[in-house]
Amino acid sequence: MSSPTNERSGKLPLVVWVMSAGTFLMGTTEFVIAGLLPEMAGDLGVSVARTGLLITAFAVGMIVGAPLMAIATLRLPQRSTLVMALAIFSVGHVIAALSSSFTILLAARVVTALATGAFWSVGAVVATTAAGPAAGSRALGVMNGGMTIANVIGVPLGAWAGQFIGWRGPFWVLAVLSAAAVPAVLRLMPAVERHEVPSIRAEFAALRQGRIWLALSAAALIMGGLMATYSYISPLLTDRAGIPSGAVALVLVGFGVGALLGTTTGGRFGDRRPSATTLTGAALTALVLLLLVPLSTSAVATVILVVLMGLTGFTVVPVVTALAVRFGGSAPTLAAALTVSAFNTGTAVGSWAAGISLDSSLGRTGPALVGAVVATLTLVPLTVLALRRTPRTQESRLVHQGTDQEEGTADDADTRRAMV
Repeated sequence: MSSPTNERSGKLPLVVWVMSAGTFLMGTTEFVIAGLLPEMAGDLGVSVARTGLLITAFAVGMIVGAPLMAIATLRLPQRSTLVMALAIFSVGHVIAALSSSFTILLAARVVTALATGAFWSVGAVVATTAAGPAAGSRALGVMNGGMTIANVIGVPLGAWAGQFIGWRGPFWVLAVLSAAAVPAVLRLMPAVERHEVPSIRAEFAALRQGRIWLALSAAALIMGGLMATYSYISPLLTDRAGIPSGAVALVLVGFGVGALLGTTTGGRFGDRRPSATTLTGAALTALVLLLLVPLSTSAVATVILVVLMGLTGFTVVPVVTALAVRFGGSAPTLAAALTVSAFNTGTAVGSWAAGISLDSSLGRTGPALVGAVVATLTLVPLTVLALRRTPRTQESRLVHQGTDQEEGTADDADTRRAMV
């Protein structure tokens, strides 16, 4: 494994950027559906709301798959797990691209979600371990950056390509790129063998701490608020704001740019001021989503708010991820996997509730209203967590040392190196 971040140069190890490239592919496939809903619904002969279940199904697959795959692959070399995940991811996209059945496509989405969950849970530990305790949020910010760049480049390109060559084209591209990433991971990531055999019992025992569940709750709620709105953003843009369908991809670029800035901001400030960063980001996200309800009749206002939605919401994401992994203690892999499950629980519930609101009297503004309510609820676990993490000296020690206690023994040193 690459050496921890050089404090003088501030450079992150190369392996962190390798993980970021992987999450770019994963992020593209998870969110590209949002830009292809009308095309896919028409081709498959189902409603837009039902087509949105492809987003929900992917989220459900990651909810179950991330912790399940984390435990199933716990004793495998990390490089082998990552390569296997990319291979399954590629095959799942081939099946999706060839299918004309909504049911088969739904199943293929679940398969690719399982692979994504395995990649993320292992990749997050690889990135944070390589970066070291003092740069954990920053490393996860870079890794999350792959997902937000997917929103800047991958999702808009997928939506644009889908309008010209059909929605299957982006699936073929993702299949090829993920297959091409396998030799890259083999070449760039060293094959480091584990010095100790991981204990599944120890992984579960380490999750007894209450703070990890507060962090996971915040992760689920902030993503639920964002995805409730984002999953059905296309109908809001075209039918209410009056934006041409051909320009939807450009608006999605704006969201991605905002998300990238938010991830960078969260990664920069989250290690030093996690409570202030997350509380501010969550409060602003709720406000932005609420403003979408009355202001979405204006194209200009809607575009601005969509960009701000990405900026504020994704400021929270890398910080709560780093906190969950840190609070997981000696179970960083399972903690990272549960973070994936939390984010996708939010995505699944948020997109499901938004789909119901879309068909209700709320119409196109329903998803934004649902998102605002869910994002507001994020403030509850974040506030409790902030109160439990005082005084500041204790918080600072947690951030920079990555542990609650400094025992000074060799075993504890090994544990700290495995934590954020």
